[in-house]
Amino acid sequence: MPTPKINNKFIQTASIKNIDDIFVQLESSATGLNILKVNELLKRDGLNEIGGRKKMSTVKNFLLRLRSPLILTLFTIGTISLFLNDLRSAIVVYAMILLSVAIDFVQEHKSEKTVEKLKSQVVTKVEVIRDGKKISLEAKHLVAGDVICLSVGSIVPADARIIESDDFFTNESSLTGEAFPVAKHRDTLSKLPADISDYDNIIFTGTDVVSGYATAIVLATGERTVFGRIAAKLAEPSSETEFEKGVKSFGNLIIKVILSLVFLIFFVNTIIAKHDFLSSVMFALALAVGLTPELLPMIMSITLARGSVDMSKKGVIVKRLNSIHDFGGMSVLCTDKTGTLTENKIKMVKHIDIDGNNSTKILDYVYLNSYYQAGLANPLDEAVLRIKEKIKVSGWNKLDEIPFDFSRRRLSIILESVKTEEMLMISKGAPEEMFTVASFYEDNGEVKKFDKKYRNQALKKYHELSADGFRVLTLAYKKVSEKKREYPVQEECDLILLGFVAFLDPAKKGAKAAIDLLEARGIEIKIITGDNDLVTKKICHDVGVDIKGILTGPEVDAMTDEDLKSKVMDVTIFSRISPEGKARIVSAIRENKVCVGYMGDGINDALPLKAADVGISVNNAVDVAKEAADLILLTKDLKVLALGVEEGRRTFGNTMKYILMGLSSNFGNMFSVAAASFCLPFLPMLPIQILLNNFLYDFSQITIPLDNVDEEYIKKPKRWDVNFIKKYMVLFGPLSSVFDITTFVVMIKLFHANASNFQTAWFLESFATQTLVIFFIRTRKIPFIESRPSKYLAASILFFCVIAMIIPFSPLAAYFGFTKPTLGVMAAIWFIVLVYLLLVQTVKKGIYKKYFV
Repeated sequence: MPTPKINNKFIQTASIKNIDDIFVQLESSATGLNILKVNELLKRDGLNEIGGRKKMSTVKNFLLRLRSPLILTLFTIGTISLFLNDLRSAIVVYAMILLSVAIDFVQEHKSEKTVEKLKSQVVTKVEVIRDGKKISLEAKHLVAGDVICLSVGSIVPADARIIESDDFFTNESSLTGEAFPVAKHRDTLSKLPADISDYDNIIFTGTDVVSGYATAIVLATGERTVFGRIAAKLAEPSSETEFEKGVKSFGNLIIKVILSLVFLIFFVNTIIAKHDFLSSVMFALALAVGLTPELLPMIMSITLARGSVDMSKKGVIVKRLNSIHDFGGMSVLCTDKTGTLTENKIKMVKHIDIDGNNSTKILDYVYLNSYYQAGLANPLDEAVLRIKEKIKVSGWNKLDEIPFDFSRRRLSIILESVKTEEMLMISKGAPEEMFTVASFYEDNGEVKKFDKKYRNQALKKYHELSADGFRVLTLAYKKVSEKKREYPVQEECDLILLGFVAFLDPAKKGAKAAIDLLEARGIEIKIITGDNDLVTKKICHDVGVDIKGILTGPEVDAMTDEDLKSKVMDVTIFSRISPEGKARIVSAIRENKVCVGYMGDGINDALPLKAADVGISVNNAVDVAKEAADLILLTKDLKVLALGVEEGRRTFGNTMKYILMGLSSNFGNMFSVAAASFCLPFLPMLPIQILLNNFLYDFSQITIPLDNVDEEYIKKPKRWDVNFIKKYMVLFGPLSSVFDITTFVVMIKLFHANASNFQTAWFLESFATQTLVIFFIRTRKIPFIESRPSKYLAASILFFCVIAMIIPFSPLAAYFGFTKPTLGVMAAIWFIVLVYLLLVQTVKKGIYKKYFV
């Protein structure tokens, strides 16, 4: 099974060295290191900690958020305003920058603190022998040469070589993806293993003990461990996520549009219309502020912060706020099967003879064998003892046990019946080994010779079970004629084969419903596992994942990046994949312009978590996985994931409302200004009036993050589509301009307005159209009838509309250069606004039908 490679030669060769030679090489012994040697090694090697991604300073973390193209554009506008002594404009712009960046920083900082608190709740301690005494200390103080003691529930704190063991099994699924426990022993290996999963006498950092007891000598700590090598790669820079690419592309679009139109209007005002140079500069700057969606960073931050709070209530901790958008845009979810699609708990699911028929006798005998087994039961025994059909054991007395060892790979129990004094030997073990000691076969109560025919039949059934992904034990028995104090291994002969006991990490309850929910939301599931394809196929079948294709680790390794890119979208199962291979697969999927999520909780998941657009881990994951993740689930449940996806899409939907509304109306205003500059002997709106319009408009939109989102919107993945934004802007911008120009004509031709009257009327019409249009742009449906805005959004829009309408009638009118409009002017303005909104609804239906059917 492809797994992390061992680059530490000392760890590799330790598997084939005698344990005494390792003691000598590490200057240690069975009584452990002395304190002087420990201090020397701590000084040389440092603490037993994994560095991983280096923590960024708070100041640097804050300043890096200023790199956004939108923030840089606003900063430039604010600085120019300050240079031209327009202090009011500069203060407004700088305040927007500070507020939006601060909200984003504070919320993300809180999330990081939450994760740190979760991590700090678990301090790994280990029993270690030093100077001949057993003491308990924090795992970070271990050094190479320390002798450690491990038992059930222990987390392996360092890479180590087994000294002594008793029924010792470890769970290496976090490292290899293999669900079944791995037996570990002290025996020196005859040759250097090809794969990490074959190091039967080495235990690895981050794995855990599921049964038995062992002492081991530490070979490597910290970043010198296999785990540490993976963690070190997390320090490498991450590639841009789908969301970051979208924001950057959108920011570049805004900059181009602003520069083009501002220079055009400045040119028209100064060269053609012959307006005052300074007034033209101030006017152009005010328009630049008006066109820039300066509240976008703040709207995004508030929206994301609200989404983060809502997601935390659903059991999802958001570490990186921007990942919420990636979460909503995710169209492919890559995940391991263990613990996500499966229970991560071994169960006995079959007890059958070689014909495949259920056998009560096999169930009875395997239960008796596991029940009377001495010492700690391994996970397979525990699975047997958990069966619902409780077997009566009171009618038997145990005479002896021939314990399991790694050469025989079987265990035998000798029992005596209380009633009949009949004696039985019941043996269970690996099929290949059990076949060698079986001479007979029981067929429906009839004992037959276990000849070539039955042997082939048994072998075929064993292979069928293995092909279906089962872990298989074979059960046999024989009657014992002589009562002894101790039975030797040689007694395991001439056994009567009964059949097989099959185990499986079964599909998780609710996994199928959760997958159906994700697929209904447009998310394709891909399984990337270190386990074999046969097991994975069965689990996929059980949970309803349609399999398009299968690729194995060797096949992936043999492909070029370009070949892998062309193949990955047609594959559902990637089996026997190494951590590096997992990351490569995730990157290949991203190269197909797909937003990819990866869910994992093991050491072997850290690299793909980092490579994905959105990395998802769980609360009980290893620290390196949580560090690499963007989101952390408090429960490893795909249903929770689906709820989080919906929240991500709501968040993205509310962000897009602000963008589409702001750009379409602001872009239209720029056209209107350009037209007015050609025709009017005065500025169509004073710079201070533009800034007031923009200020009131921005604050009217601050409740967008609290708006409702149509149920239909969250059914499909949502991504940045700059081309659609361009089309939307180009269609709705000129539409807005048509009604602005209508206002111009009405004011000049019908009302014979002077400069102040004209500017007042356009201020009112412009503000009303660009704020009220949100009710129409926020949904594809008919507003208020088929889709209602939130009460907060409706209240803020109407409140600021009323404020804008009142200002020309208030004492502030003179300060802003307004004059009191007549009743006829107000009637004309509202008639134009009403017609504009009705036309927007009509055009909106057309654009969605053309581009989104």
